[in-house]
Amino acid sequence: MKNKYILGIATIILAIYSCGEKNKSVDISISPDAGANYKQGEKVDVKVGLPADYKVDSIVYLIDSVRLAAKTDTTAYSLATTSLGLGVKLLTARIYADGKMQEQSTNINLLAAKAPELYTYQIEKTFAHDTASFTEGFEYHDGVFYESDGGTCDQGERSSLRKTDINGKVLQKIEMDCNAFNEGITVIDNKVVQLTYHERAGYVYDKSTLKLLSKFSFVQGQEGWGMCNDGKNLYCNTGSNQIFVMDKENFRTLRTIDVYDDQGPIDDLNEMEYIDGMIYANVWQKDDIVVIDPKTGAVVKRIDLSSLTQQATAGINNSDAVLNGIAWDAAGKRLFVTGKKWPHTYQIKMVKKQGV
Repeated sequence: MKNKYILGIATIILAIYSCGEKNKSVDISISPDAGANYKQGEKVDVKVGLPADYKVDSIVYLIDSVRLAAKTDTTAYSLATTSLGLGVKLLTARIYADGKMQEQSTNINLLAAKAPELYTYQIEKTFAHDTASFTEGFEYHDGVFYESDGGTCDQGERSSLRKTDINGKVLQKIEMDCNAFNEGITVIDNKVVQLTYHERAGYVYDKSTLKLLSKFSFVQGQEGWGMCNDGKNLYCNTGSNQIFVMDKENFRTLRTIDVYDDQGPIDDLNEMEYIDGMIYANVWQKDDIVVIDPKTGAVVKRIDLSSLTQQATAGINNSDAVLNGIAWDAAGKRLFVTGKKWPHTYQIKMVKKQGV
C-alpha cells in the first residue's frame, strides 16, 4: 500500500512537471535590433532566434500589426521597403508551436533613400510686406495674398486674417478674439480654412468677404501650426515631423505622413504650401525650406535661404522675425517667401547648388 501511495504521488508530480514544461515560455530573440536605421529600398532581414531543438508549426510576420507572410521554419523573412512610408516601423513575429503562440517584436527607423538635392535662390522681385504681421499662414490666390497674423492681447497685439495686394497694402482685415492665436491657413473651394495655436479649434471663412462660416474642433494635436491643400484634401502639422492628411469636409484624419530625410526625422514643420505635387515647408527657426514627397514623406530637396533671411532681417532687433511664409502663384508659376515682421516679400527662383 505504501509503495502504491508513493507511486501515485510521483505520478502526480511528474504530470505537474510535464504540464509546466509544456506551458513554459521559450526564450525567443528577434533581429534586427530595436532602433536600427535602414534606407527606403533596402531589404530588412527579420529573423527569429529559437533553441536548436525547438520545432515550430509556423511563424507569422507582421509590420505595424498588418500581416506580411507566414513561414514554417526559422529562416529569415526578407522585408521589401520600397513601397513603405518612412518612419518607425514595428516588426512582429508570432511563433506557433505545440498549440501555443508566443510573440516577439522589434522596430526599425526607415529613412529617405538618398540625401535631398540642395538648392539656393535668386531674387526675381521684391515687394513690400507689413511689418506688423507676425506671419503664420501665407497664400496667393486671384492676385492677392491671404495672410494669417498671430498675436494675443496680452502681448499687445491681436491675431488677424487679412487680404493684401501684392505690394502689401491691406485690402480686407478681420481681427480675432483676444485669446485666439492664429496659425496656418489654406484656400480651398472658395473658402479660407484656418488653424489656431493652443485653442484646439479651426475656422472656415468665405474667401471673398472673410465672413466666418463655421468653426471646427482640431483633434490632430495639442497645437495647430501649418496648413496647405492639394485641391482634394487638407494637410496640416502640429510642430512635429508628422503631417496629417485631413478630409476637407469633416476635418477627420485620413492618414499621416512621417517626414524624414536620409539622416532622420525633420521636426518643427511649420508653414506649408502644396506646389506641383510636393509639399514645401518652413522649419521653425531654420533658414531653409524642405520639399517633401507626400506619398512617402521623404525630403527630396532643401532650399538654403540663410542669406535671404540675413538680408530681410537686417536692422530688425527681434529674434522672432524668422522665415515663415511660402505662397505659390499657380497661374504665373511664381514662388513667394516672407517672414514674421519682415518688411518685404520676395519672389524667388530656385537655383540648384553646383558641385553637390
